[in-house]
Amino acid sequence: MKWFEYGNNLIGPREVSFSVSSIIVGVGILTMPRLIAESTESSDGWISIAIAGAAAVLFGWILAKFCVLLQDRGFYAVAAELVSAPAAAAITVCISLYFMLYCAYEVRAIANISKQYIFDRTPVEYIALAFLLVVAYAVSGSREGIIRLNMLFLPLVIVIALAVLIFSIGIFDYNDLKPFFITDWHGITKGALQTMSSMLGFEAILFYSTMMEKPKKAPQAVVVGLLIPVLFYLVIYMICVGVFTHQALMEITYPVIELAKEAQIPGEFFERFESLFFTIWIMTIFNTACMAFDVTVYALGSILKRVGKMTWILILCPTIYLACMLPRNLNEFEAFGMYMTYFGAVAAVLVPCLLYALAKLRGVKP
Repeated sequence: MKWFEYGNNLIGPREVSFSVSSIIVGVGILTMPRLIAESTESSDGWISIAIAGAAAVLFGWILAKFCVLLQDRGFYAVAAELVSAPAAAAITVCISLYFMLYCAYEVRAIANISKQYIFDRTPVEYIALAFLLVVAYAVSGSREGIIRLNMLFLPLVIVIALAVLIFSIGIFDYNDLKPFFITDWHGITKGALQTMSSMLGFEAILFYSTMMEKPKKAPQAVVVGLLIPVLFYLVIYMICVGVFTHQALMEITYPVIELAKEAQIPGEFFERFESLFFTIWIMTIFNTACMAFDVTVYALGSILKRVGKMTWILILCPTIYLACMLPRNLNEFEAFGMYMTYFGAVAAVLVPCLLYALAKLRGVKP
């Protein structure tokens, strides 16, 4: 009989799947339907989501196969063996910079949305600072605790999201999805690139895989973790088009929150269901920001092992805060997110995939 099942620092495939899903399902989904609608016609945005999802699953599977080679040595050590220590350090610093910006993006997003829907009289600067301090407190604890927190929060988030979708069926109009297949490939490609910004985050497996009890199961776990948000995005996008129409969807800043506002609760039990939805959604955004911050610390700590975890947190906290305050308006904030996505796609996805190809050519064994 096991009295304390989690009394070790190892994680299994289920924790990996939940962590991958949690870090992807952040603030991106709240704006994703509008961004796709701006690039595509009618309800054809589902094709962009499917393409971006297939690309994410493919690259996630390749990175997870690379993780099988990493074992407990870690990304930096194996990269140094492949391309020399200075080059590996440069790559690892770029990945840590990407995750630091990822955390800053999440913090600023939660501050913007909280001000619009909950704290309308509180400055964005104070909301962002309070949220970042809570995130830093969580990161200062155990890494296993952050990962296992996903096991608690993600089911709640999925349940509340399903409730929004079910209660929206009454105002869903199938005719708003027509006509089909009228968007050209330029629009579909642009929509897929927009969707990719909501699909990234699975690269964290490059560092968390060292904690896996059975690294050989990483590819399967990552694919499962990626399929959950892909299916989730497809359903939410189609419901948003059917409820708001394609033309109106382009004008709504946060369509998913507005969808929660329009949801018809039987008996009018909740007057402001979007507040409950957003409060629950903060859980997954908190997890996303925590893991992005933690991976930044993890990556930098793998290069400079003598620098302690708390030292990195104290250095990174003001840096993240300053970075999240750089965008002055919504347009600059969206541009910040797009540039961060391009940077992350190259530094944390393409470069590690090339390293994996190099490792296979050299016959590197686990």
